Amino acid sequence: MLVAFLRTLILYVVIVFGVRLMGKRQLGELQPSELVVTILISNIATLPIEEAETPLFSGLLPILSLVTFEVIISAVNLRWRWLRRLFSGSPVVVIRNGEIDQKRLLELRFSIDDLMAQLRSNQIFAVDEVDFAVVETTGKLSVYQKYAARTLTPKTMEMPDQPDQNAPPLVVVSDGKVYSDYLSLCGRDLPWLEGIAASRHTTIEEIFLMTLDRAGNYHLVKREGC
Repeated sequence: MLVAFLRTLILYVVIVFGVRLMGKRQLGELQPSELVVTILISNIATLPIEEAETPLFSGLLPILSLVTFEVIISAVNLRWRWLRRLFSGSPVVVIRNGEIDQKRLLELRFSIDDLMAQLRSNQIFAVDEVDFAVVETTGKLSVYQKYAARTLTPKTMEMPDQPDQNAPPLVVVSDGKVYSDYLSLCGRDLPWLEGIAASRHTTIEEIFLMTLDRAGNYHLVKREGC
């Protein structure tokens, strides 16, 4: 039992490390080659776990080989565009000026139900509102709406730009840990943060969550029991 547990733990650490090496894409954003490697790794990893007589190295070697191969292919793809197209394909325009390109949909084996579902996920319910739509290499649909169908924005309403007032708040402290990059992005430093904590009769280590925007507005939540 202990041996099975240790084998599983080792494989888990190796696979997590391998996935980190391959990048940070979400499952729905994987390129074809990345998806194939992910499926192969999951199948290979089950063999040393389910079959105790199988040497652990027999599972680790192909997993590490696949990860290494994928990292090399990714690096090569960055250098040569034609190879990137070979492994990942190219984006395909399926809607132009509100007109669906049925031939392209057929080539992609993309049903009209798939198309409408992806349009709805982009908050679009009428095809004639679309200027053009592109099926990306990940299978997701990117949509560019016609000007008349777009949501009103401050720019279209000719409102003055106030970037500091409209900047989103960032997490600068999480469970007592300071995120210096976000703090700097908001134009503040550690002494300022310490001063805010002191004014709230607490310390940075006792802050559970603190968000801050570039205008200096902050929200501070103290850890319970402090």
